[in-house]
Amino acid sequence: MKRIQIFSLLAIACLSMQAQTTWYQAKPVKSQAAEERFLAKSDAYYMMACPEATVDKKNKKTIVWPDTENNSWHENMGFVKDVPTVDNLESIFPNLRVPEGKSYLPVVWQLTEQNDETVLHCYFRMPADVVTNMWLCSNECVILDKETGTIYQSRRTKPDCYGKVFSVKAKEGTVLDFQIFFPKLPETAKEICIYGVPNWYMRGMDVDLVGQSGHFWQDYRGIEKYDETPTFHQAHLVSEAKDYNKDNHQTWAVYDDAHLIKPVKENTYAMWCTPEATYLAEACEMNWMREYFGRGGNNILVDQRGHQYKCKDVLGYPNDDIFWVEGCSGDYFAIVMVFEPIPMETETVTYIVPEGEPFAMWGANWSGKVQPFNIKELRDNQKLFEYHPREVVR
Repeated sequence: MKRIQIFSLLAIACLSMQAQTTWYQAKPVKSQAAEERFLAKSDAYYMMACPEATVDKKNKKTIVWPDTENNSWHENMGFVKDVPTVDNLESIFPNLRVPEGKSYLPVVWQLTEQNDETVLHCYFRMPADVVTNMWLCSNECVILDKETGTIYQSRRTKPDCYGKVFSVKAKEGTVLDFQIFFPKLPETAKEICIYGVPNWYMRGMDVDLVGQSGHFWQDYRGIEKYDETPTFHQAHLVSEAKDYNKDNHQTWAVYDDAHLIKPVKENTYAMWCTPEATYLAEACEMNWMREYFGRGGNNILVDQRGHQYKCKDVLGYPNDDIFWVEGCSGDYFAIVMVFEPIPMETETVTYIVPEGEPFAMWGANWSGKVQPFNIKELRDNQKLFEYHPREVVR
């Protein structure tokens, strides 16, 4: 049972990398040692949005890496020393392109064989002079041979930070080469799965190794290209919540002039996937001129690998609190929830609404919901959520 839940990283795939089937010739790769043999590397890569740095009086930048949930019981060993570095990351990943105008880090890796061991190189470009609260892996980090079912347990790391929270100090822009060592994989291993390296998206990552044909292959059929951040008509706040009490409807906030859309079928949703967030729009129908709604809270999205993405916000409305919307009977409008960003390889998610607390109101419904979504289908629904002003014939 996994005890470490990775925080949802803000990640985008480089625009130059299309979500298509791609073959790579097995070419010699710049090695850290003469005995090193290339096995695989990330053929599609992500960009991680950096947390904001603090600057001290000596102009030294420090970043506290966002918490990896539930790792509080792990020892914080302080600063690690003797971290291997890479002079030119682009020589290993010639197609690497970092977007301009924003602070992004490439998330890339390489798997090699060296001195009768398998070595996973996890590259990290320093976004500041000091990065604290880092995490690499623990004994949950393994390689699974999918053909035989054999699990190869990680042994140690370089630098020595195995199973510990740590800090690292290096010149901003330096590319660090965190290394995880495993037993040597057999020559017969072709399809593997890597677990337990959350900051590099290895929570069950399928990898095909270089075979006798001299090729390796990975197929990403998820999000081909990230969306632009969507814009929605901002609802008008008629009256704010006053001493909010879910059991007293007179304390709920009131809104009108919602983001209206054309009529759609019941349970229609749309999704926008951006580097910073995932937007899930739900079509809501007004059966009366004034109705109450409640969205967000503990709602989550769960991808095909079991990773959860929390609801961070509801655009223009309270997150979790019940509120009123005023309009016309027959209106259709959008409520848009903002979730943590979904990685580019994700194809499907499940939308989970936990059972809520009972509240005192006629027709109150606090039942939960579990609904599977195909991301491509929801992205195709974006056009259904274009703003459509109300037309009333009297």
